[in-house]
Amino acid sequence: MKSFVAALLVCLFSSIVFPLCPLFAEKGDADGFGILADRTVTLPPGDAERGKDLTVRVAVIGPGTELYFWWGHIGLQIEDAATGENKMYDWGAFSFDAENFYLNFAMGRLRYTCTVSSAERVFRYMTQLNRSITLYTLDLPPETKDAIRKFAEWNVRPGNKDYWYHHFKDNCATRVRDIIGAATGGEFKQQFGTELSNYTLRQHIRRYMYFNPFFDWLLNFWMGRDIDRPITVWQEMFLPDRIGFCLENSNIPLVTKVEVLYEAKGRPPILDAPPRAGLWELGTALVLCVILIIFRKKRIFIGVTQSVLGLFFGFVGLILFILSFFTNHDYTYHNMNLLYVNPLFLALVPLGIMQAIGGAKALLARKIEKWFWLYVLVAGLIVQLLNLIPALYQANYPTALLVLPLALCLFFLNGLQKPHLSAILKA
Repeated sequence: MKSFVAALLVCLFSSIVFPLCPLFAEKGDADGFGILADRTVTLPPGDAERGKDLTVRVAVIGPGTELYFWWGHIGLQIEDAATGENKMYDWGAFSFDAENFYLNFAMGRLRYTCTVSSAERVFRYMTQLNRSITLYTLDLPPETKDAIRKFAEWNVRPGNKDYWYHHFKDNCATRVRDIIGAATGGEFKQQFGTELSNYTLRQHIRRYMYFNPFFDWLLNFWMGRDIDRPITVWQEMFLPDRIGFCLENSNIPLVTKVEVLYEAKGRPPILDAPPRAGLWELGTALVLCVILIIFRKKRIFIGVTQSVLGLFFGFVGLILFILSFFTNHDYTYHNMNLLYVNPLFLALVPLGIMQAIGGAKALLARKIEKWFWLYVLVAGLIVQLLNLIPALYQANYPTALLVLPLALCLFFLNGLQKPHLSAILKA
């Protein structure tokens, strides 16, 4: 009991107060890993004569098949009529072969690289991958175009090309956004840095994940309340397609031409608004509840089902616990889900097996399971009440709609057969 209470207090501390300092945290840029931290780009002086031969385009590339490509990609295309060069500068490169890549990825300290390559080759490759390509030709003075070229070349040098990646704060899109901001003397940021976005960070990323309900739920389960705060349009430009939208809708003339180089075929479209949340989760929970009620007298089925639920929710809760305490994934911090979906669920694995085997221990296991599900139910309801406090609000109701009906159902099912005291003593 003491261990249970201690674990619960740790989860409470992580979800409401503040996570422990990550044990393996490493600082990258001067502003660290804080969500929505800002960075300033200063372009070098440009040569107007040199810039007359340059065409600068923003290349927005649509989502890909792999999970890490779902949110699209972006780069700067610089075409030089004097030299015939047509280069693509890309701030979104990484390598699976990099030293400790998977460990660094898991710990949230992934290094991304700025690369330069042939634009034609990049476009040809993206077309083969069936990824949309839209080009925005920028309307900039010649000296600014040359300044962008110099800055991009500086970025691909060995000592400058690597940076600490952050999904929301510092990625391939924010790097291009910041260059556009500098190229306009701050006017691009001035307009969109004060204009509020219609959606939060969480709602924006859901516009891309709706076609896969499981990953939509899972990734949102792991992300905490910090991504539910209001943001500006400038901050939503961590997404490549939002940069394209803002370029076309800026108060200052920034684009002379928009060219759709390739339109992806058969891919789920990017939604203009986030989909309705919670329906899939509630439907799944209700179907499982109906099945459990139908087979309520099947001891083995009920026991095995609870073991499976304990293994699943315990595993995803354990990952959330690790993300909150031991990594630099700061967008998972302050996660209220830890209050009722956490590693304590793993206790259901042996308890469910004991129930399935039968005997006096099965009765004891059933009693413990009953009170565990009551804890999940009460804690989950408390979390929803805490969401009424603006400072604690987290859009986690899909998880509540998935877990709480199951908790209520299994609380009553485990209470249908009360264990006799003599049987418990024999156990």
